[in-house]
Amino acid sequence: MTKFLLAVHVLAAIVAIGPVTVAASMFPPAARRAVEAPDDVRAAGTLRLLHRICQVYALVGVVVPVFGVATASSMHVLGSAWLITSMALTALAAVVLAVLVLPRQSALVESGGGTREATVRLAMFTGMFNLLWAAVTILMIVRPGSTTGA
Repeated sequence: MTKFLLAVHVLAAIVAIGPVTVAASMFPPAARRAVEAPDDVRAAGTLRLLHRICQVYALVGVVVPVFGVATASSMHVLGSAWLITSMALTALAAVVLAVLVLPRQSALVESGGGTREATVRLAMFTGMFNLLWAAVTILMIVRPGSTTGA
């Protein structure tokens, strides 16, 4: 059962978190292009599409920590410091996405790209989100104190 839970957890992380990080990273430059060409229908459409990808895959991404906790429980590592740290970083990444990234994307979609300053600020928050996920991924691979020998 542990192998199944781990497989679902890893696949969900790849399928759900990957698209959010890519689409969120593509959004600020696309918003800057929309600012530079306010009448470009295609630029506005790109913003809507990238924002929708972020919203949908953020919801799908909820299965990642759910199956992660189930896997950790099955492996009897719920009390491990590396896992507690990764869960805290995951929660922080979710807050950054829900409070700082998605609302700003929505505002930029509604305004047709916003201002250059707003896109720069969004890029910063998106970078924070991506760095948090990178840290979680590293913790999941290295797992300090693990018996994998890695």
